[in-house]
Amino acid sequence: MTRPDPTDGFHRERHRGFELDVDALEEPADGFAQSVVRGLSDHPRWLHCRYLYDDRGSEIFERICEQPEYYQTRTEAALLAEHAREIRRTAGAPTLVELGSGSSGKTRHLLRAWPGGRYVAVDISLGMLRQSCAALAAELPGLEVRGIAASYERAFPLLRDLSPLVLIFLGSTIGNLNPQETADFLDRVSAALSPDDHFLVGIDLVKDVRTLEAAYNDRAGWSEAFTKNLFARMNRELGTRLDLGAIEHVAYYNDQLDRIEISARFARAQVIELPDLGRRFRLARGEMVLTEISRKFQVDEMAANA
Repeated sequence: MTRPDPTDGFHRERHRGFELDVDALEEPADGFAQSVVRGLSDHPRWLHCRYLYDDRGSEIFERICEQPEYYQTRTEAALLAEHAREIRRTAGAPTLVELGSGSSGKTRHLLRAWPGGRYVAVDISLGMLRQSCAALAAELPGLEVRGIAASYERAFPLLRDLSPLVLIFLGSTIGNLNPQETADFLDRVSAALSPDDHFLVGIDLVKDVRTLEAAYNDRAGWSEAFTKNLFARMNRELGTRLDLGAIEHVAYYNDQLDRIEISARFARAQVIELPDLGRRFRLARGEMVLTEISRKFQVDEMAANA
C-alpha cells in the first residue's frame, strides 16, 4: 500500500537563506464564517481563538509579550537561556521544530545552543513566518532555517521526515485548550513523533490572581486591541459591520477551572450579520462572547499527561 505523500497540498517558497512550505489546501472560503456561526449559536457564546492570529493579530500578540505585566515571556526566556545547553545535550537531535513560532524570540536561546543544526518554524501566519525566518537566517548564518505555514494538524505528517527532532511548544499555548482538547492534542503529537524524538512544552503554573489578571489586562491596551482585532477581522472578511466601539475587553481568573477567561462584552446591543450565509445574531447589552482561555497548571497535573 502506497504511503500518502505528506507534502501533498504544499508548495515551496525559496527565499534568501531559508525555505517555506506553504499549505495550499487552505481552509474553505466560508470556514471562518461557519466557525463564527457555530460559536454564536451556542450558549454561552464563543469564538475560536485560532482566528485571533491573522497577520495583524500576530503583530499585536508580539507587543503583548513585551509588556511588563506579561511575565510569561521573560520568565520562559530566562529558563530557556539557563537550560539551553542541557536541553541540547539531553536531546541530541539535530533538528528543532517549533509549533506556533511567532517571532521566534525566546527560541533564539535554544538556537544558539544548536550550532550547525536545523530549525523548522510552524505558524499559521505566513506574513509573520516570512519575517521571522528572514531575521533568523541573517542572524544565525550557520543555521538551516525552514518554515511551515500551516495548522499544526497539517504540519504533523511532515515531522517524520525531519526525525530525530525536538518538538517545542512554548508560551503556555497549550493552555488555550480545554482538558479534552489537550488530551487529543497530545495524542496527535505522540502519533506524529518517532521513538527518538523529544517534546518540550511550556506551561504556566497556578499563581496569585492579581499577577494572572494583570498579564491579560496590560495598561498599554494591547490585550484589548488583540480582542478587538478579532471583530475587526470579522468586519473586514465577513462583512459583519460591528461597532468596534461597543466592544469591551474582559479578562478574569476563573478559580474553579484554573484558567483565565477572555471575552468581549458588548456595551450596547448589537446585531451580528453574516450576509454570505444569511445568518443574523442579536446580542444584548452586557452580553459576553468568549474569545480565548488560558489554563494554568499544577506540575503534577501536567506530568500525568506525559
